[in-house]
Amino acid sequence: MAPKGDNVVVSNMNLEKLLSMKGGKGEGSYANNSQAQALHARSMLHLLEEALDSVHLNSPDVPFVVVDLGCSCGNNTIYIVDVIIKHMIKRYESSGYQPPEFSAFFSDLPSNDFNTLFQLLPPLTNNGSISMEECLASNGHRSYFVAGVPGSFHRRLFPARSIDVFHSAFSLHWLSQMPETVLDRRSTAYNKGRVFIHGANESTANAYKKQFQTDLAGFLRARSIEMKRGGSMFLVCLGRTSVDPSDQGGAGLLFGTHFQDAWDDLVQEGLISGEKRDNFNIPVYAPSLQDFKEVVEADGSFTINKLEVFKGGSPLVVSRPDDATEVGRALANSCRSVSGVLVDAHIGDKLSEELFLRLERRATGHAKELIEQLQFFHIVASLSFA
Repeated sequence: MAPKGDNVVVSNMNLEKLLSMKGGKGEGSYANNSQAQALHARSMLHLLEEALDSVHLNSPDVPFVVVDLGCSCGNNTIYIVDVIIKHMIKRYESSGYQPPEFSAFFSDLPSNDFNTLFQLLPPLTNNGSISMEECLASNGHRSYFVAGVPGSFHRRLFPARSIDVFHSAFSLHWLSQMPETVLDRRSTAYNKGRVFIHGANESTANAYKKQFQTDLAGFLRARSIEMKRGGSMFLVCLGRTSVDPSDQGGAGLLFGTHFQDAWDDLVQEGLISGEKRDNFNIPVYAPSLQDFKEVVEADGSFTINKLEVFKGGSPLVVSRPDDATEVGRALANSCRSVSGVLVDAHIGDKLSEELFLRLERRATGHAKELIEQLQFFHIVASLSFA
């Protein structure tokens, strides 16, 4: 008889409380496994700056407020906020205005490791008592005030008409909950034998798609209330080029092949039951451009300045691509940094360790294929609020 997991089934009731990237600064942490996200974000900086050029400049007497939604706990969010604020300072100065004071809100679910994030923040220059020009000249310091905002971005988080710029990268593809039909054994959408949408039947794929579009609609409704007139929003999430929602592209190769096989290994070895595996699903959906566009247009609050699929590259950052062991470890750490918290909660720490060891071994055996084929595409959206 297969042993039970140490903890709980990751149900919709506790997903919001549990979901987070792997905290801390260990080998499997998000902070140490988000180099690919950093590279992908840097490759899109020109698109971000284009979006910022459309932001209305308010009176310098009014603080300028920036929000990063789904900030996680690494350096990437700090870097992006710095880029946004420095760009806006230049815009104010080139328009002949004294730059205002800036505030930045870092927002994620309550389970996010905000402690690690705040430890990474550079100190505020001289407690904010010097000029903005001096702040810019002070390397290793920040020129803005900071606060953390725990909560789901699928709902309201801020007062009405209070935010100038919303940024969100690599987060909107996470669903607020698993579709109930996917976990219901009586439903045609029941994802039996799988832990991800990739390769699933049409009913399962459509259930994921519907949940994503419902979540995105809630996200846009909340932001349309919180954003100032003339504000801008820059959004990046996993995307796909296929019209078939069960073909999840790079996300499918990450979660739907060797990760899936590692779960099957645990079942075949009698370490967990098939039902235990089937009750776990990765709550991620990589939308097509059309999936995304339909929701934005139906909401009607935002002008689409840019909406495109952007080739982001591989999620694996390795120094020796021909070293199969390094590639295997990189894939396992990448998977663990984003899904490890959910896996731990579902089957317990010990079995989670066994799962990721098997994933690493399988990925090592397919290292060449992973280096050649594992590529992510992203949906990039620049939206304005008139």
